[in-house]
Amino acid sequence: MQELLEMERFVSNSMARIITVSADLVAREIAVLMGQMLATCGFDRCGLMMLTQDKTEARASHACHGEGIAAVPDTYTLRDLFPWTGENLLYGNIVTFSSLAELPPQAETDRRNYAALGVQSYLAIPIYAGGSVEFFIDAHQVHARRIWSKESISLLRLFGEVCANAMVGGQTRNEEVRLQFVRFVSDLSVNHNEQIIGQSAALDKVLRLVEQVAATDSTVLICGETGTGKELVARAIQELSLRRNKPMVKVNCASLPAALVESELFGREKGAYTGALTRQAGRFEVADGATIFLDEISEMSPELQAKLLRVLQEGQFERLGSTKTIHVDVRVIAATNRNLADEVKKGTFREDLYYRLNVFQIVVPPLRERAEDIPLLAWAFVNEFNEKMGKKINRIAKSDMIALQNYHWPGNVRELRNVIEYGVIVSTGNGLHVRLPEGSGEKPARPLLMDEVERQHITRVLQRTGWRIKGENGAARILGMNPSTLYSRMQKLGIAVRNGQDEISP
Repeated sequence: MQELLEMERFVSNSMARIITVSADLVAREIAVLMGQMLATCGFDRCGLMMLTQDKTEARASHACHGEGIAAVPDTYTLRDLFPWTGENLLYGNIVTFSSLAELPPQAETDRRNYAALGVQSYLAIPIYAGGSVEFFIDAHQVHARRIWSKESISLLRLFGEVCANAMVGGQTRNEEVRLQFVRFVSDLSVNHNEQIIGQSAALDKVLRLVEQVAATDSTVLICGETGTGKELVARAIQELSLRRNKPMVKVNCASLPAALVESELFGREKGAYTGALTRQAGRFEVADGATIFLDEISEMSPELQAKLLRVLQEGQFERLGSTKTIHVDVRVIAATNRNLADEVKKGTFREDLYYRLNVFQIVVPPLRERAEDIPLLAWAFVNEFNEKMGKKINRIAKSDMIALQNYHWPGNVRELRNVIEYGVIVSTGNGLHVRLPEGSGEKPARPLLMDEVERQHITRVLQRTGWRIKGENGAARILGMNPSTLYSRMQKLGIAVRNGQDEISP
């Protein structure tokens, strides 16, 4: 636990330093941080490796090693020295082993060359830039064996992404690192099973808005379908706000009995009604100086809407059964899965309250609009349930992952989590059994955007060629494109470079 806390502190400090350093000093700053990572994590060797454009060679962008430990070559050809490792990294898989004996038979060349370097334990984490793997961060243990926890791997991946963005992001690098910092803080602030996970443009837009509004005291309205993670967004806002040291008081307006909602929100005096045997402070009173999260705000009755409007306007209310006015300083974050503007038109929601709540709106996208995040989410849930159930699932068939990405997900992230939980329960081997809900979640017909059409077409051709890009039977030849042009289009469209294996590992 202490090691993990030190790694978290190291990554947080690294982000802060890279955000503030000028562009011409980035390379030197990363070199310093790499040395700190070596010491903090107790590695014998570590480095940030950059892949050449054709993905055949790895070059040491930044590397360091402990005293008495030989350095690795600055440049080496993956297919000659570490072909099995290279294939897995290009496919987006983490490569890790605690001893050379764990390597499979097809990795014999890799085993021989790792042994020549004196490696006992090894970790390599692929780092995406755009839509493909452009870097990987690796760590060697020479003096002793080591097993890396999934938490430490996540932190090292984040460190690698921070360094990669700083190197290739140009003028946007600080913005990208800040977005990663938002993710990092939200990850640490909630249960490890409840993280904001994803790298899609749609999710990045949400995180930018979170960062913009967090430091203010403005009221926030979070909109989105059921199961999209509205509460996680609310917690991220809270943890980045000036009220982060105070609790976020949650109220689910749909779950509270109608007869008790008013006393729950605003409190009651003893004897205010039959059964009120004691005085009770309401949620707004408890949240004084802090934040209150009103989930499913559209379910609030018209009478309570009027009282809530007064709190938002004047910061005051009375307990039920009392005439004494209570003044509070509360930041309000509200969430709804309905269109409040439509509810106003129907007359079920007060127009003046709607405008008071809708100061700063964040719309959390449905999962079907960020399908590129599904593999990351799926593996996060697999790891969660592996740990809970004592399973060792480490493979998802490529066809199953494609099916997960093509499913409509009416229940969004919550539904995906349920599907993965069921799959882990019924799986008996190392492969995940995937069973989609009945009806196959077919997407409603709508005109596709040009980028969507192009993405689907290129992906189908890549699947047909086993994700081979170059050569006589490669996707570039079939599409009538230069391989470098196809790489560029894949990167723009968010299509990751893969190696055609039939199994996908975390």
